[in-house]
Order: sequence, then C-alpha cells, then structure tokens
Amino acid sequence: MVGGLALVPTVLTGCGSPAGTDRPPAATTSAASAGGAPAAGGDGPVSGDGSSTPAGKAADPVGLRVPDLGVAAPVVPLDLDGAGRLIAPKGFSEVGWNHAGPEPGDDGVAVIAGHVDSRSGPAVFYRLGELRPGAPVLVDRADGTTATFVVDRLAQYSKANFPDQEVYYSGSGAQLRLITCGGVFNKSSGHYTDNIVVFAHLA
Repeated sequence: MVGGLALVPTVLTGCGSPAGTDRPPAATTSAASAGGAPAAGGDGPVSGDGSSTPAGKAADPVGLRVPDLGVAAPVVPLDLDGAGRLIAPKGFSEVGWNHAGPEPGDDGVAVIAGHVDSRSGPAVFYRLGELRPGAPVLVDRADGTTATFVVDRLAQYSKANFPDQEVYYSGSGAQLRLITCGGVFNKSSGHYTDNIVVFAHLA
C-alpha cells in the first residue's frame, strides 16, 4: 500500500510480444508451457478463517504458484503509468504485484499480472486462460507464510472497455486477480486487444 491508499489500475499494458515481432499471437484462452523461477515456499499457511496473519498485517508477496498450470514464479512490485495503467513486469518468467494496492491475503483486491508471451515463445501466464473454478493459487510472502486462494471464475475483457468496478471492487474479504493479455495481437501497436482476468478468493 502507499500511504494507505489503494491506487487502482485501469488496465494492464505491455503484457504481450514487443511491437514488430513476427510471432503469431497466443490463443485467447492459451495453451502451452509456462515458465518461471521457483518461488520461495512458506511454511505458515494463511486461510480465510484468519488462522495466520490477520487482515491488515499481510506481508508483501515474493512468489506465486499455480499448480494446475505448472507455474512457479517470483513476484516483483509493479507501478502504474501516468494514465493509471498497470505496467507489466520487465521479465517474462516473473509476475508483478500492484504494490499500490492490498497485499495478497489482506482485505481488498490484490492484483498480480504477468506476460502471456514474448518474441521467443510462451511467457509465465501463457496458460492462464486454462484455469478453472476451484483451482488453487498460492502466494508465498516475505514473512514466510503462504496465502492460498481458490479460483472463482475467469473472464476476458476488451482493453477499450475494461470494467474497473467489476475487476477491482467486486467480492468481499481478501480477493486476488491474476491478469494477462489475450485477444488479437496488433503488430502495429505491439499490444493485445484484451485482458484475461482470473478472479479468486482467500481459501
């Protein structure tokens, strides 16, 4: 958090292949291998019953694990650009957390974003569109705890009409959103047309 104020990104930018690449875009619901460095595992589980780190005391995320996708990636802090849009991570095998918002496991909507692909092939969230309700998402944190989330649903939105309210303000308690790019890749702009969003809640 920054001064206790959750700055809400309006959309994720730059989460696909760089402009000028000849690589074909990923399918909107993805299908390929995902990479990433192993995340640091925490020994103290965190669940929705508040049995570990209480709300408001959650630690910064350091690793993300999505077992159903084979994803284990380090988490880096992300900033917003001048237009309030979340800037994608620099690395293609890492994911980023909007550090202006809640920490994963704290009350509110925490946002973690990653690339779908790169010039050389699939990136960490290439298969994000394959996640289904009930799938676990584990966020390892700097204090050694792990916040376990459960996927509620997946949606795909046009970046031109991104529903901020639905994505960033829906649900109660500790929420998590995983975001990457989808839709059609525009070679001239170097961006995808859509965002894929996974909605999850603290288990």
